[in-house]
Amino acid sequence: MVLDKDIKEQLAKYLELMEGNVLIKVSAASDDISSNMADLVEELSSMSSKITVEKSELLRTPSFSINRIGEETGVTFAGIPLGHEFNSLVLALLQVSGRAPKADEKTIAAIRNLKGNYNFESYISLTCHNCPEVVQALNLISILNPKVTHTMIDGGVFKEEVERKNIMAVPSVYLNGEFFSSGRMSIEEILSKIGSTLDTSEFENKEPYDMLVVGGGPAGASAAIYAARKGIRTGIVVERFGGQVLDTIGIENFISVKYTEGPKLAASLEEHVKEYNVDVMNLHKAKRLERKEFLEVELENGAVLKSKTVIISTGARWRNVGVPGEEEFKNKGVAYCPHCDGPLFKGKHVAVIGGGNSGIEAAIDLAGIVGHVTVFEFMPELKADDVLQKRIYSLNNVTVLKNVQTKEFTGTDKVNGITYIERDTEKVKHIELDGIFVQIGLVPNTDWLDKTVERNNLGEIIIDNHGATNVPGVFGAGDCTNNPYKQIIISMGLGANAALGAFDYLIRN
Repeated sequence: MVLDKDIKEQLAKYLELMEGNVLIKVSAASDDISSNMADLVEELSSMSSKITVEKSELLRTPSFSINRIGEETGVTFAGIPLGHEFNSLVLALLQVSGRAPKADEKTIAAIRNLKGNYNFESYISLTCHNCPEVVQALNLISILNPKVTHTMIDGGVFKEEVERKNIMAVPSVYLNGEFFSSGRMSIEEILSKIGSTLDTSEFENKEPYDMLVVGGGPAGASAAIYAARKGIRTGIVVERFGGQVLDTIGIENFISVKYTEGPKLAASLEEHVKEYNVDVMNLHKAKRLERKEFLEVELENGAVLKSKTVIISTGARWRNVGVPGEEEFKNKGVAYCPHCDGPLFKGKHVAVIGGGNSGIEAAIDLAGIVGHVTVFEFMPELKADDVLQKRIYSLNNVTVLKNVQTKEFTGTDKVNGITYIERDTEKVKHIELDGIFVQIGLVPNTDWLDKTVERNNLGEIIIDNHGATNVPGVFGAGDCTNNPYKQIIISMGLGANAALGAFDYLIRN
């Protein structure tokens, strides 16, 4: 038995939603993974009369494809889609059976209108929380368009293939045998990348908003909901719903929720916003803010949105070390997500840059997977909490280097080491490594504002206790502001505060 009792009970309820018959073709050998995969497929078949199974020879073994009767859908799982990919398996079964996908009509039309043949392969790890969105998007495209195929490949199962292609970050997507992209991508981003742009006529002649929110993380979602509840005309421009939350694994300090995960919370934020009368403009990025008769926000697609008030909640992104080799070797040994990419470095020597909580937590996690971890900390002492420091020093495969300055990431086709300086002796040293995980905090996404809004030396928007900036009608909220504490729950509060402050501004002006 591959699935435990609780999961089977949940799965049984989902399988009841299947609308048509599904054929699973299985390509298995005599190895343990093949055996477990075959057992999983047989369990699925035993739970629904709409699922039948037959043996087959697919491109990879072990693997299985999910098809309609008499029709190849192009959806294949190479490996066992459990862990974070279990939902991808369930969705594939439902959608292949004819269950309508949760995608808007414009997106579905764009998928069906794709011209040419597209054979996608996505390399994932089962511990990667960013991978399922890519897998599910590519599966859906394959299901809706007969000229598209997609194979999810578990890098932990097909190690030789991963090594041969020099894949050092997940998800990594290949299209027709050539590298396509790496990292989290929404279905709209994938369509855009292959040249299928969604209709942008929706931006023409939009009436001015009472309140326009820029950014769809916890702060932006909260601001949009509070604005819409006031009954005013509200819009929200979103590059990706959830923002940094999407890159967060376990969340245990969101009050009243004992535990959740970033992608789940991000999906809930989007769902909640869409419950209200909010004009959601997804997958768009602001590039200019200017005050004229109205406040004007220009998007990267050239559209200009007008509003009486604007709330900036564009969040923050991972801070780069800023040394030679970092950009060159991104996704070639330089990574920012230990949960996603850690399994690709099993048994190898890696480094973690940063001795704060995030860095030490990453080092502790990686120590259970890799051969050895070396932590690089610029200051004379670690900044992490005492409990984390005690844990890291108790691990026999972790070395902590303090008071050192990273000088260069070295390598040829991939990273092979770090050159650093001992700050007390000024000696230059080099250490050979297979991977580097950067964990040195965040930088606010405010570059696009130029000098229109006052910011501090860190680039954070300066706000008062109402969320107001120095520009009348412009408010800020969340991690892009000078609020000292970057927490999900605080960002939500700041979003609500900014919306109420902006509403008060509207009343008085």
